[in-house]
Amino acid sequence: MTEAKILVIDDNKSVLSALEILLQFEYKSVETLFNPNQISSFPNMEEIDIVLLDMNFSAGVNTGNEGLYWLNEIKKKSPNTSVIMMTAYGAVDLAVRALKQGASDFVLKPWNNERLLATVKSAYELRKSKQEIHQLKKKENELKQVINADKNFIIGNSKALTSVLNLVRKVAKTDVNVLITGENGTGKELIARELHRLSPRKGELFIGVDMGSIAENLFESELFGHIKGSFTDAKEDRAGKFEAAHKGTLFLDEMGNLSLQTQAKLLSAIQNKSVVRVGSNKPIAVDIRLISATNCNLEQMVADGLFREDLLYRLNTINIEVPPLREREGDILVLAEFFLKKFAAKYDKPGLRINNLAHEKLMEYPWPGNVRELQHTMERAVILSEGNVLKPTDFLLHSKPLQSMEHMPSTLDEMEQQMIARALEEHDGNYSAAAGQLGISRQTLYNKLKKKNK
Repeated sequence: MTEAKILVIDDNKSVLSALEILLQFEYKSVETLFNPNQISSFPNMEEIDIVLLDMNFSAGVNTGNEGLYWLNEIKKKSPNTSVIMMTAYGAVDLAVRALKQGASDFVLKPWNNERLLATVKSAYELRKSKQEIHQLKKKENELKQVINADKNFIIGNSKALTSVLNLVRKVAKTDVNVLITGENGTGKELIARELHRLSPRKGELFIGVDMGSIAENLFESELFGHIKGSFTDAKEDRAGKFEAAHKGTLFLDEMGNLSLQTQAKLLSAIQNKSVVRVGSNKPIAVDIRLISATNCNLEQMVADGLFREDLLYRLNTINIEVPPLREREGDILVLAEFFLKKFAAKYDKPGLRINNLAHEKLMEYPWPGNVRELQHTMERAVILSEGNVLKPTDFLLHSKPLQSMEHMPSTLDEMEQQMIARALEEHDGNYSAAAGQLGISRQTLYNKLKKKNK
């Protein structure tokens, strides 16, 4: 006996009795209603698997409109219940109308018992399929919420950061491609996630891809997918990142690491809004919001012939430049306190605080590694701390802070002269020691200094 609940609705009591007798040997629960007005108050309609519904209830009326009305009422209460329409007045156009409005099938009176049982069985299979689809969609939505739940926050209220976040809020509402630029460690992925969180696609997946970590021979398989047997290890069909991000956001990081060949393949997918799995020739349409990121100067790479200009135009509809930490005045200490609380809780060291001298040290340091370096510095300080107060000596920073980008040498000659000057300074003008550190002879050092002074 099938574990299904069936409801029969008909104004002919002999029909109700006949169907109840026929179905009770096949299905666990069979209920009947003589008056369709009872549908509105019928308890737990969503638990009913199949409804057999008469189409005409008023004497002398055979249009089927009554049945269509009650079909809609049932569907309002329980969209996934399978409804089989019954009538003694068969017409093709009536059957079509019923199916269009959500009926699963149509039965003529008088019915053939075997045929009716087969129709009910098919309707029950349809009901189960709908339930399974509903459960899968529910699980999918729950999974998306878990995947998209990001515990990292954009911390700070500096003018530089506020300006960026204002731009993010404007751009997030659109579907334009965005290129996020900035130094390593500035939080480009956090900006990408914020774009997704504020966008109409926020209920869908955010898929991030580190382009620099993908081997060139696996590029197409990773991004576009492959079919079973397309290469040695392709043991089953597999969707790529583009398909996984369908309806959502695809974030491609480290774009400056792509070869010209892979750039061409990526450009084709973006232009066509479709991908072709490795080993297949069937294009698959994809609907994504594309966000890219890099710490490279892509315009200079275009000038040097290392990056395709047409791809840059595709990626760079809107450019968001994330400021380095040294330009976010006031955010250093805010971030330091945030990471302090985070890691103090993680390593069970409550009550930790940073003293004023340590604050000054953190503020004076240029943070060449940006927020990522500050995070690691704070974690290390918390782990190694022995008291409740973090002092300047608890923060292991470069003894000579790395130069800010404004003072970075622009030529090899400038870099060489800076290295020579630093070596001489570290060895108090001792030419032999400086030359030894630089890996050159004392005479070569003299020659380079003469060249500089000419």
